[in-house]
Amino acid sequence: MTAESARQWVHIGSGLFALLLRFLTWRQASALAVTALVFNALVLPRIGGRRLYRPIDAARGFPLGILLYPLSVLILILAFPERLDIVAAAWGVLAFGDGFATLIGKYIKDTKGTKDTKWERCAGRLSWHSDKTIAGTTAFVVFGSVAGVALACWTRSSVTPRPPLMFSLVAPMVAAAVGALVETIPVRLDDNISVPFSSAGVMWLAGGVTAGAVGASRDAVAAHLPWAIGVNAVVALLGYRARTVSMSGAIGGATIGAVIYAAGGPSAWGLLFITFFIASITSRFGFERKALLGIAEERGGRRGAGNALANCGVAAIAALAAIATPHPDQAWLAFAAALTAGGSDTVASEIGKAWGRATFLVTTIGRVKAGTPGAMSLEGTAAGLVAAFTLATVAVAFGLIAAGAMLAVVIGAAAGALAESVLAATLEAPGILNNDVLNFLNTAVAAAVALAIT
Repeated sequence: MTAESARQWVHIGSGLFALLLRFLTWRQASALAVTALVFNALVLPRIGGRRLYRPIDAARGFPLGILLYPLSVLILILAFPERLDIVAAAWGVLAFGDGFATLIGKYIKDTKGTKDTKWERCAGRLSWHSDKTIAGTTAFVVFGSVAGVALACWTRSSVTPRPPLMFSLVAPMVAAAVGALVETIPVRLDDNISVPFSSAGVMWLAGGVTAGAVGASRDAVAAHLPWAIGVNAVVALLGYRARTVSMSGAIGGATIGAVIYAAGGPSAWGLLFITFFIASITSRFGFERKALLGIAEERGGRRGAGNALANCGVAAIAALAAIATPHPDQAWLAFAAALTAGGSDTVASEIGKAWGRATFLVTTIGRVKAGTPGAMSLEGTAAGLVAAFTLATVAVAFGLIAAGAMLAVVIGAAAGALAESVLAATLEAPGILNNDVLNFLNTAVAAAVALAIT
């Protein structure tokens, strides 16, 4: 057995401890997670030796993954003390999904030299991440779903009130699919962090869905759906022909746009379109100067699917929450804040790169050249605030939020931009996060802050 295989079997086997969550209180579970953290730090490296080291751990001199694993479980327990079924399912997705994805992906890649063309096709690498394979990602979804469903059902009897059986059967499968997608993002953020947190987040959101809210929204969604498909197909085609989006951007944008139109109708889609229009126009401002400096948007300013998901993914989730949960007002506030943050951040970034005369890092207040990750400029910041107030005003005019919530949206957008700048200045250069992940976090922070202060 290779060192990598040994490490993955330890990774998978540790997931069996999630079975204990059925019998433990959250305090007891937290204590055991702390014990595991100490054990992994002091004892496990002595038992497993360098067989537990990943290639990246060899450079560090310590297998960091075996610390992040129990630490993530501990954080999930503290975050969801009353929903240990969510903790158990997310743990299962991490242990079995991520573990078997690596084992099967490695096996397929090791047999790539065989003459069997079926293995060759299975070993196909993902276009956006050459280290990930179709087979590995498929294994992640399958094994993560099975483990997540099994553990959610196993622990649901210990949760009060008991979650619906449908939740325990469906939500973990969606969480596994999202976890698999997150695991393929080409960044160096450790899977022991990104996979369980994204999976638990999906299940937490799914836990808010009610049959009553879905039933009450069904007729409106059905009425919006033909327009949602038709309008977004036309806009995507026009955007592609105008060279504002790539092919993947057209498809991704049309999908997100259709979801938002179906959920919120013309008003919600109108805010999305205005945000997109502002972002596309400002991307072209000062393009020659940005190209000379090497800081222009890729593909001549054309935006791809990753950019659409990064800037509008949180808004699309909020739109779905508006029709599927009993909290539509809060969901539309989060929607407006997320779109405002994404749009205003793009304006700030593009104007700053085009016309900013003095750029600095928020972490050091030291001057840096335009385009440096996390850099801010007075010109870009001012333009971003103007864009935020403009988009918030549009959200009020379209009836998405109350006038009294406009300031919360602007503050949320500013907080998201600040958080993104700090994270970019510290984590983008080493490859732990990339621009798309930062944009997604920006919009998520904006939505959370807007909700927190209203």
